[in-house]
Amino acid sequence: MTSMARWAEVHRLAVTGREAQIARDVGDRVSGVWLATSRFSDVARLAGLTLTLGEDADAFYRLGWAKDATGDPTGALAAYGQALPLYRAAGDRGGEAATLSNIGEVYDGLGERQRALEYYGQSLPITREVGDRAGEATTLNNIGLVHDGLGEPQRALEYYGQALPILREVGDRAVEAVTRYNVAMIHRARGDLDQAVAELEQVVELDRQVSHPGLRSDTEMLVRVRQELAGADPGHGPR
Repeated sequence: MTSMARWAEVHRLAVTGREAQIARDVGDRVSGVWLATSRFSDVARLAGLTLTLGEDADAFYRLGWAKDATGDPTGALAAYGQALPLYRAAGDRGGEAATLSNIGEVYDGLGERQRALEYYGQSLPITREVGDRAGEATTLNNIGLVHDGLGEPQRALEYYGQALPILREVGDRAVEAVTRYNVAMIHRARGDLDQAVAELEQVVELDRQVSHPGLRSDTEMLVRVRQELAGADPGHGPR
């Protein structure tokens, strides 16, 4: 039996024995690993079992994450909506910020971009308050994506520009690559092909550093935009 399987069995026994704190602690440990490996249905089941022993903010949060990942935004919003007041009552500002940000992601996925911005806007100052630099960068990125989706590229660039130095600070080269790709696509759409190429060159280099699975497609995009740049009229911009 693998280590995680053993812990899952400990969780089952804790639930059966009505040992709520053990079930919650072990549930946190197992769910963290399962979320990282996309075992979302298993996470939802585990969180549901934990919640049979009473309300728990972390279990509701994980349930919301799993529901959203498995295509159930309504269930996700319901679970996050139960986690949020529990985090607030406990004074867990980090949990509150993460939940607000995830609610924003659900609404963005539903196409309700203004509501997404409302929740991201609530999350952002809390991430700064608690010093969660990675969470701050994620939220800034998400706000940038929403503005890009709203047809506001300049606003999007402003938020991506705030996220990038934080990503460098925390050493997240994979997300930095994604952010730079988004920046490149905005420049490409605006006809700023020189800037798009410069950003894509950094994207490809970051992809290589982290062995990113998108290296091939990002390299192909770089080649494509270089060809577009070569075909542009220097005197009159892109054709």
